Amino acid sequence: MSEVVYDEQRLKRARLAVAAVFCVHGSVAGSFATRVPWIQDHADVSAGMLGLALAFPAVGASVAMPLASRISHRFGARNALRGLLVMWTLALVLPSLAPNLPTLCLALFVYGATSGMSDVAMNALGVETETRMRKSIMSGLHGMWSVGALIGSAAGTVAAHLGSDARLHHVLAAAALTVLGLVACQGVLDLQPEPEEEAPPRFSLPPKSALLIGAVGFCAVFAEGASLDWSAVYLRDVLDTSAGVAAASTTGFTLTMAIARLVGDAVVNRFGAVRTVRAGGVLAALGGLLVVLATHPVMAMGGFALMGLGIAVVVPLAFAAAGHSGPNPSQAIAGVATITYTSSLIAPSAIGALAEATSLVTSFGLVTLLACGLTVFAGVLRTGGRKAAQGAPADTAAHGPRS
Repeated sequence: MSEVVYDEQRLKRARLAVAAVFCVHGSVAGSFATRVPWIQDHADVSAGMLGLALAFPAVGASVAMPLASRISHRFGARNALRGLLVMWTLALVLPSLAPNLPTLCLALFVYGATSGMSDVAMNALGVETETRMRKSIMSGLHGMWSVGALIGSAAGTVAAHLGSDARLHHVLAAAALTVLGLVACQGVLDLQPEPEEEAPPRFSLPPKSALLIGAVGFCAVFAEGASLDWSAVYLRDVLDTSAGVAAASTTGFTLTMAIARLVGDAVVNRFGAVRTVRAGGVLAALGGLLVVLATHPVMAMGGFALMGLGIAVVVPLAFAAAGHSGPNPSQAIAGVATITYTSSLIAPSAIGALAEATSLVTSFGLVTLLACGLTVFAGVLRTGGRKAAQGAPADTAAHGPRS
């Protein structure tokens, strides 16, 4: 990327801009999630068919994410993010228009593909902004995604309560979020490729530098997906709680994750990425152990909350480490994102299959073991290059892309 020097105020504005982009991205996801029951009724699909269709966003994202670095190279980081984010906000409309299962699967494939590409582009810009600011900001950016998801889901809940047509709701939401996204993109860093810089391949396997980092992200996202989709079921089936108490366990998990991400940068800047993830792994493993040993709903709810707290900053730090791990940050981030999306795809079904063969308690024993892996393998998030003298803790100092 061509060298451009930004002063401190410009970098602060760029940080706010990319945070707004994360918030817009999350708002799209939240807007969609709350209207899934309406979409299911409109497409006239069974629960099993809906489960099949809901696998397509992850498939689309995994297929398309490697393209993001090529697009950024071709058009520049800001223009690429602008175009990909608009595609993602507009793709919100597609699932609600689908009249049957095949069209719903196609709509969700496009929805996932645009989500994944814009996800890679915004994370790459977030990593570059973090590198220039010489302090951790990625946890806070992902916290803003969670805030956006909460805003989108709150608006969707109101729309659903009023009985509004999801097609109208999503058209209005897409229009508003497209405008907000375009405004936010104006403030992000404008990175351009060097004239002699070779374009990345259109499609490629994750680079070796991303594999171990992606494995750490895999453990965290597996625990996240398992807890989000199965925590309420666990309390209902294993501990015989009411539906309201069971749902509260999921809410508690989500809230602890969001709060931890918003404050996580201060912890990372103080202690470094490796020690933060190791401590998080301990908390997540303790949480998993509480869930497995729980004899009372409060014990299990506390366990799920601890897991949310422990894994919250892992994925943001994995993206940051990937962006610092080689000469092509977008390609490395795409590799890590592909691995984590795969984890989010297989976790819910893997937990269900193991529970069917054994029990849900055994399934969350597996989640606890994976949480232990965060502590064991956290060292792969330590990157070299730019030294701690630049301002970051030693284990977060990294060599970002030249820009």
